[in-house]
Amino acid sequence: MEQIGYMGGGPNLDAVFAALADPTRRAILSRLAEGEASVGELAAPFQMSQPAVSKHLKVLERAGLIERGVDEQRRPAKLKAENLVPAVDWLAEFKAFWGGSFDQLDDVLQQMKKINAKGTADE
Repeated sequence: MEQIGYMGGGPNLDAVFAALADPTRRAILSRLAEGEASVGELAAPFQMSQPAVSKHLKVLERAGLIERGVDEQRRPAKLKAENLVPAVDWLAEFKAFWGGSFDQLDDVLQQMKKINAKGTADE
């Protein structure tokens, strides 16, 4: 298995997951999926200051998940969704694992139901 996140050239997987670990940053990314926004626009739905939102934006920027432009005095943030691909790919490896595990669990539960139903019918 390739060790994504330890190789150079793309977004650091550890930084991406660290950025995604915070619910405020996930909400910011969701908002930016609708289009670019200024710090003030991003701060509006939260009960936090613009400097606090700016700190979250710096984490997202360092992880490569957003980029910030310069438009006169505002610095609009823009989602860089392509840099989420390594994280999605890494998680997809586990989707097959969990799907198989749940299928096995379902089989065991079905067998237990049959045994339980058979035991109840014998009584």
